[in-house]
Amino acid sequence: MIGADTIVILNGKIYEKPTDRDDAIKMISELCGHTHTVVTGVFIASKSKEVGFSEATKVSFNDLSHDEISYYVDNYKPYDKAGAYACQEWIGAVAIRKFDGDYFNVVGLPINRVYLELKGF
Repeated sequence: MIGADTIVILNGKIYEKPTDRDDAIKMISELCGHTHTVVTGVFIASKSKEVGFSEATKVSFNDLSHDEISYYVDNYKPYDKAGAYACQEWIGAVAIRKFDGDYFNVVGLPINRVYLELKGF
């Protein structure tokens, strides 16, 4: 069994999934122009072994206009995404300036680390 969940952290504030459109717009607006950290916690278990770990990736956002943020939220509806965005969608191409760490962690699962942990099972 593998379980995972992701949060976004900016200046000590934790961003989970937005509650509605206004919350999503607010979250993205706060992330714009800053570098935040995406943390995914992972738990792997079998009948004989279990391991838990977290992976962190820094993500730098460009500034976006209110219209650009609204366009993203209205068209991609990121209500099930921590921090109200998915880096593999339109917003990733226009807003993300830089990744420092595992890209797949930001997508939602640090695949390389999971693979290495599974090799130990």
